[in-house]
Amino acid sequence: MAEGFLRHLGGDAFEVVSAGTGPGALHPLAVEVMAEAGIDISAQRAKSVDAFVQQPFDYVITLCDDAKETCPFFPKAAVRLHWSFPDPSAAGNTLEERLAVFREVRDGIRDRIQELIATTTKATSNDHR
Repeated sequence: MAEGFLRHLGGDAFEVVSAGTGPGALHPLAVEVMAEAGIDISAQRAKSVDAFVQQPFDYVITLCDDAKETCPFFPKAAVRLHWSFPDPSAAGNTLEERLAVFREVRDGIRDRIQELIATTTKATSNDHR
């Protein structure tokens, strides 16, 4: 979801790579709730963080506590951030409960992405003074 939001809201200002510590299939409820927000993530694919460890990044952001603990060290990352969100795929018993958690996480991620964009845009514009 974060990849989808940053690509959608950040446009060409960001090169986005998304990966997981134990990537699996893209969760269909993530696709559904992002579609509700007007963003199609159905073509995204789960990738392993191991493929990107030696790549330079301005930011490495973990989104759940388990990922924070198991994410490898990125020696070429300028900034490492952690945004603590529950794993929506592990929540709820009914479809309605699961959708509610996916929507809550989606909205929280959107808010954090908007903050990141605003902060980096402000920092970039200050650098050009």
